[in-house]
Order: sequence, then C-alpha cells, then structure tokens
Amino acid sequence: MCRRATAIGVVLAVGIAILGSAAGAAASEAKVGELAPSFRLSGSDGKDYSPADYKGKSAIVLVWFPKAFTAGCTAECRSLLENGQAIRAYKVAYFTISTDDAETNRKFADSLNLDYPILSDPAKHVAKAYGVVHKGREVPERWTFYIDKDGVIRAIDKNVNTGQHGADVVAKLKELRLAEN
Repeated sequence: MCRRATAIGVVLAVGIAILGSAAGAAASEAKVGELAPSFRLSGSDGKDYSPADYKGKSAIVLVWFPKAFTAGCTAECRSLLENGQAIRAYKVAYFTISTDDAETNRKFADSLNLDYPILSDPAKHVAKAYGVVHKGREVPERWTFYIDKDGVIRAIDKNVNTGQHGADVVAKLKELRLAEN
C-alpha cells in the first residue's frame, strides 16, 4: 500500500511540475494588449533600433523568422520587399528579426537587396521576451507582432504564409488601422 501511495505521489508531483513549466513558458510569451518588450538591437544596415525610438511617433511591425538563407525565410523577406511600398504607406516602422548574428543578417539582407533592416538577437534575450524562442524551440517561431505607437501589442500573427506575408501584413495594417491611432 505504501509503494502505491508513493507512486501516485510521484505521478502527481511530475504532473504538477509539467503543468507549472508549461504555465511558466506561456507566461513569458508576449501577448496582445500588453506593452511590447523593450530592446535595442543592431540592424543589417549597421544602425541600432529600439521600439522606444518610435514611441508616440509610429506603429511598429516586428517579423520574426527562424534562420537566414533558408527557403522559407528568403520567400518571406522577398514578399515583404515586394510589398514594401504598400507597407510604408501605413507610416509604420517594420523589421524582420532573427537570432542570427549581425554579419549573417547583413549578408542575407544584401543578397536580397532588402530596403528594410533585419535585426539580430544572437543572445536570444529579446526572442525569449517575445516568446518566439522557448523550451523545445531554439530558433524563433515565425510570428509577426503589430505594435501601436504607444508600445502596446495590438495583434500577433502566428500563422504566417511565407510567400504572401508582405500582402498579409498590408491587410492586417489596414484592418488594425494603426496609422490612424
């Protein structure tokens, strides 16, 4: 009887630990309605960027991608480039971000002739703050964050279609009306 009670106790303890760690992982994920995590990161253009630079001035779109020089990330970045004029019409600052180092992202941006910067977060501090890197996921999730000029996350797209993401960003900006707020 004592062994059975101990076994049940162990199962319960493991279950509680698993639930607790899942809750902890979810708690670290940035959410709609919250202030966006702050950061200062280097861009592929050699400049540093922070959401604080845009606070009160313009909305921001942060497009996380897993890894430079891969097929999906290349398609996504090209789609944003092709839709750049329509995105800029909403008077928002927009960036792609990865955990690749700055030199890799510079080479990737140059190879695609991008007209927007790719931000680098090789230490993954910002990626973890946004929840795009988490236990079991060492490269960023392909998520896009829409942040209003007050720094509040207004939407998160977790279902990105790489080949049409630029057009999807334009549609979401129109829906959210961030340039009007």
